[in-house]
Amino acid sequence: MKNALTSSETDMKIDLFYGQAGITVNLPDDINVTVVRKHPMVPIGDPAEAAMDALKKPVGSLPLSEYARGKKKACILVCDITRPVPNGILLPPLIETLTQAGVSKKDIVVLVATGLHRPNEGEELREIIGSDEVFNSIRIENHLARDKRAHADLGKTSEGIPIMIDRRFVEADIRIVTGLIEPHFMAGYSGGRKVVAPGIAYKDTILSLHSARILEHCKTANCIIEGNPLHNQQIEIVRAVGDILSLNVVIDENRRIGFLNFGELESSHLEAVDFMRKHAEVTLPRRFKTVVTTSAGYPLDKTYYQTIKGMVGVIDILEPGGTVITASACSEGMGGREFVEAQRLLRRLGPDRFMTCIKKRDMAVIDEWQTEMLVKALRVGNIQLYTEGLSEADLKDVFVESVASLEEAILASVRSHGEPEIAVVPEGPYVIPIFDRNQNGFDEK
Repeated sequence: MKNALTSSETDMKIDLFYGQAGITVNLPDDINVTVVRKHPMVPIGDPAEAAMDALKKPVGSLPLSEYARGKKKACILVCDITRPVPNGILLPPLIETLTQAGVSKKDIVVLVATGLHRPNEGEELREIIGSDEVFNSIRIENHLARDKRAHADLGKTSEGIPIMIDRRFVEADIRIVTGLIEPHFMAGYSGGRKVVAPGIAYKDTILSLHSARILEHCKTANCIIEGNPLHNQQIEIVRAVGDILSLNVVIDENRRIGFLNFGELESSHLEAVDFMRKHAEVTLPRRFKTVVTTSAGYPLDKTYYQTIKGMVGVIDILEPGGTVITASACSEGMGGREFVEAQRLLRRLGPDRFMTCIKKRDMAVIDEWQTEMLVKALRVGNIQLYTEGLSEADLKDVFVESVASLEEAILASVRSHGEPEIAVVPEGPYVIPIFDRNQNGFDEK
């Protein structure tokens, strides 16, 4: 497949997603830059109307107005602050349809699927909901993964993973997940089943899902669904819960909605994934010794924990032994305490001994999996980080090399590798470049 999304930049000024304002890289003319972006996506003209239409024309389900008739309690899952989900567009038509079908507002709860992340509160919670009307009229609560009593025990998966899911969702008459469909470096694509597990799962369920025996499988990777053991276990979990509906959304590089659908969780999610594949997976006919990427800007690059997704997302086009330079604001610092401990363990042991250590466990230690994924990138090449958000003390816990200037780091990598051709992925892990040795060339734009 020819790729029209890569191009040689002539002005050598490249805008990267970084924090809320972005950052511009200025490079000399003698560097040949290939910029990798999503395939063009036509934004929906009236997303609010499209959302309402999707509820009336579902995939594999009754229209929501019919499905909800006669039912009492509804639980709607939303992602936490780490995802730019346009909930201000998605939630109002959901609430309106439910109430028109006879569900009282007092019996609707919007549950933030935090997984093991921290709760979202105050103005941050308002930002997630995106609609003051919903924020002020509907009960909104956070999932708390460490509270065992708050979860229903639904048995175990075929791999022995405990199925313990937030009672507020399990016991609802109407269960709906909302989610952004994007590449994910473990589950293949985000959204759907992932909003349930790990989103509202008990701690032990999450730790079992993230064990090395699952994450070290070759198909536990970006853009892979079929044969992905993490995806398969997640599907078993949602099937144990029972009927779940899903409102799925896809956004373009400018965060405009390009696709919406609604319906039975599995079928509607796969339909949304099929749409996103055509835009997020970008094939290239070669690999590069220098690759520049990001963590997709705000809100994904608030922490170093999330930044690792960008580092992993480009490794398929990295020449072995090459250099990945990642720009991430890390405005909230490193991330959770447990993640910092995993980083310190990596620094003490080195990648090989770190992996030997975690492979012995049947259940992961909280947040060590992100460090495990970093090791996957380190196996391919040298990883560097440009950030203004980490302190000197923080950087002592970061295994990768920190750089003070993006431009200087790029020039140093070009000189070191003796190759003036580089790849730049401005949107980080929301775009997955894939090396295709059979591709004869690509269109320039």
